[in-house]
Amino acid sequence: MQRMRTGAGSALAAAALWAWICGMAQAQTTPQPAQTTAPMPAQAASQASVAADAPQKNYTVPAGTKVLLQLKNSINTRSAKPGDGVYLTSSFPVVVGNRIMIPAGVYVQGVVDRVQRAGRVKGKAQLDMHFTSIVFPNGSVVEIPGIVNNVSGAKKQQVKDNGEGTIEQDSDKTRNMGKVAEVAIPAGGTVGSVAGLGAGHPLAGGLTGLAAGAATAGIVSLFTRGADVNIESGTQLEMVLQRPLTLEDENLGGTAGASLTPAPGQPQPMAKPAHMKIVCPTGTLGCE
Repeated sequence: MQRMRTGAGSALAAAALWAWICGMAQAQTTPQPAQTTAPMPAQAASQASVAADAPQKNYTVPAGTKVLLQLKNSINTRSAKPGDGVYLTSSFPVVVGNRIMIPAGVYVQGVVDRVQRAGRVKGKAQLDMHFTSIVFPNGSVVEIPGIVNNVSGAKKQQVKDNGEGTIEQDSDKTRNMGKVAEVAIPAGGTVGSVAGLGAGHPLAGGLTGLAAGAATAGIVSLFTRGADVNIESGTQLEMVLQRPLTLEDENLGGTAGASLTPAPGQPQPMAKPAHMKIVCPTGTLGCE
């Protein structure tokens, strides 16, 4: 009886051992779920760098393009000096193709290069300046190769065709003569009249005094400078690009580069009417 119990216990122990071995084998052969790992910070930075290095589209504003500007600070050759800043804003958008390249209202900065005051005997007042940079509405800054092409809003100034955009004051020889004559001629005439009265010839004395006064006016004018270049704030100037201007998407900022393609069915400009030639009978007046 004891031998039978011992044999049964050994069988149970062997069955339990076999079950444990089978369980371990099944656990080792069961596939484990794949682990997902988040990208390391270095990998994320590399991906962002690749996106940032994507090529941007470039736009070109050709050389010779003219930009209408409005001056924000006054300039006068009496007080201006090389290195002084010039500040302006664009007054009208610049369009290339069907896109706005330079919108109205952008800031433009320039610098004074040379100042020459008018001489006492000869020589006109001159001013040289050039434009250095343009600030777009989104804050991006681009260097511009521009000079003055025209000063349409200025009085008695013109731009010389010398490739440097020199602003020159017009000749005004009578500007100071009138003021000098107001003092010299009446004073000479009065002195001459008094001297003529003493000699018994007031008319001859007056004429002699007027001649002396005129001569005095001519001499005094030699010590008076000519007119200065004076461009008031708010004056309209025209800038011309000396070289092509390259812009990128970041400069246009999504607003300046808006397309100007007209909507379908947009009325088109009317053609200029042709000149009608009327044939008249021979000898008729007022006909071709």
